[in-house]
Amino acid sequence: MSALFGDDMIDRPAPELPEGAHYVPGWLTLEQQRWIVARFHEWTNGPVPIRAAKVRGHEMSVRTVCLGWHWRPYEYTREAVDVNGNRVLDFPDWMVRLGRKALVAATGDPHAGDDYTPDTALVNFYDDTARMGMHQDRDERSLAPVVSLSIGDTCRFRFGNTETRNKPYQDIDLASGDLFVFGGPSRLAYHGIPKVYPGTAPEGCGLESGRINITMRVTGLDG
Repeated sequence: MSALFGDDMIDRPAPELPEGAHYVPGWLTLEQQRWIVARFHEWTNGPVPIRAAKVRGHEMSVRTVCLGWHWRPYEYTREAVDVNGNRVLDFPDWMVRLGRKALVAATGDPHAGDDYTPDTALVNFYDDTARMGMHQDRDERSLAPVVSLSIGDTCRFRFGNTETRNKPYQDIDLASGDLFVFGGPSRLAYHGIPKVYPGTAPEGCGLESGRINITMRVTGLDG
């Protein structure tokens, strides 16, 4: 696996972002994307199947499978108590290494990942009609950075401010292989996905349609 995750990336202009937010287009190669998609299919086959979480009684349009800790609004548990009660899969060591490497790539600081040990990932699948409303990732006790990877169809990613769901925000089209990191002053920024662009997944990424988004986090929890 270590040879698979090399240092190749493509050159696309990055938008001006607030402090703590970083965008690296084309960070994952097609080969890396295919490998991760294969892992995604393994994760969704159990012990906890992919499902749509319920927020205030309403099912989200995004479906999620979790690693390390199981997330449901607004709590983390080891067991998927709202699905089948099974313990979720462990957080893989290769993903810890990938998260550390992502922080180095995003910040340009060779030591940015030294103390970063993510222990959970929310792996979301978006079909053509799925959306994600503006929200903060604040169910974690730790404010370590969130590392986000996109595979498949391009989406419109709306990255806002820490005070309100409304403007000011920026819209960025995240394509397959793109890396986005937010931490520091931007760690609690509101963000969402207002649109997915069907049919934009590149050939060879491992997905014929839809979008996978992996967000690595540090829960700050014990047990």
